[in-house]
Amino acid sequence: MTIYDELVARGLIAQVTDEEEIKDLINNGKATFYIGFDPTADSLHVGHFMALCLMKRLQMAGNKPIALIGGGTAMVGDPSGRSDMRQMMTQETIQHNCDCFKKQMERFIDFSDGKALMVNNGDWLLGLNYVDFLREIGPHFSVNRMLTAECYKQRMEKGLSFLEFNYMLMQSYDFYMLYQKYGCNLQFGGDDQWSNMLGGTELIRRKLGKNACAMTITLLLNSEGKKMGKTQSGAVWLDPNKTSPFDFYQYWRNVADADVLKCIRMLTFLPLEQIDEMDKWEGSQLNQAKEILAYELTALVHGEEEAKKAQEGARALFSAGNAANMPSTTLAADDFQDGAIDLISLLCKAGLVTSRSEGRRAIEQGGVSVDGEKITDIRYNVKKEDITEEGLIVKRGKKKFMKICL
Repeated sequence: MTIYDELVARGLIAQVTDEEEIKDLINNGKATFYIGFDPTADSLHVGHFMALCLMKRLQMAGNKPIALIGGGTAMVGDPSGRSDMRQMMTQETIQHNCDCFKKQMERFIDFSDGKALMVNNGDWLLGLNYVDFLREIGPHFSVNRMLTAECYKQRMEKGLSFLEFNYMLMQSYDFYMLYQKYGCNLQFGGDDQWSNMLGGTELIRRKLGKNACAMTITLLLNSEGKKMGKTQSGAVWLDPNKTSPFDFYQYWRNVADADVLKCIRMLTFLPLEQIDEMDKWEGSQLNQAKEILAYELTALVHGEEEAKKAQEGARALFSAGNAANMPSTTLAADDFQDGAIDLISLLCKAGLVTSRSEGRRAIEQGGVSVDGEKITDIRYNVKKEDITEEGLIVKRGKKKFMKICL
């Protein structure tokens, strides 16, 4: 099976502009391709996983990745998938976020000896002369056609700023510059980026001739992948200081039954033959598949040792075994009054709820248990002597839990 066939089999490719040419580039290790990352936070999240894994796969097949950090486009903000305008960031914040991204990407991509590049589009966008840019790039874009793009149509009712309207031109210019400076001949992106990516391909061909080698692929479900990064409690980050390896493991351990095999196919590096066998799994076997998914992805991001710890800690939740690797909160003497702490305060202290009102609702709705016993009394107190040397396990719902220690 060729690498292109594997990408198709894993469900990663949605649309292409020049399939035969793209096959030739990818299968023969001749692609220099880029994927863009806007540095809107100081950590990548699980919504970036698909792109990072794709870059790793293609590099392993001999192709050269370019991680394009949007230090320039982040000054504007991509309207795709947005119902309102992004918050403006300072250049200092953007640069800090770019530095954080590279450290995390190095776990996926080999940047040594020119095998991959990290490029910041601020290097060419921030110094542009506006009038010169309009004269050089503007004639190649039709406003009427741009307004038919989904990324703009969905914003028209609430209002699309002229600032954001420029985003397609800037992203197209990125591909044009990468093609000229680094020989970049292929771009990947989510299905929500299709219009922007076509703009880049067409710009190169109009500026440099129809025979210019510029091609486009979109990733299936990348928009859904971005949604993967959000949970009810916020984003699931790749930075262990934001999302612990244990919580990261638990996130993937708790994916829906309908999604687990799709995630294994798209995100892990397990052989397709092995995954095809899992397609027959059902019932309790899907829990085993979820463990495989959680372990593989945690090891990829945080290393084998942290993945083993997370797996042991998660299994301890459902057994009488050692819960040493479970996330824990330590209480101090002043957390207790008359030798006890009320359960709502304990939930807040453990980070299982964000407010006392949320804690009260969780208890009243039967979503809180202490050492396996469901508690519905909002006046329930945990006594100091109830917390043994092994700790006390407090759970909220099926996915949130904490070991309470003294």
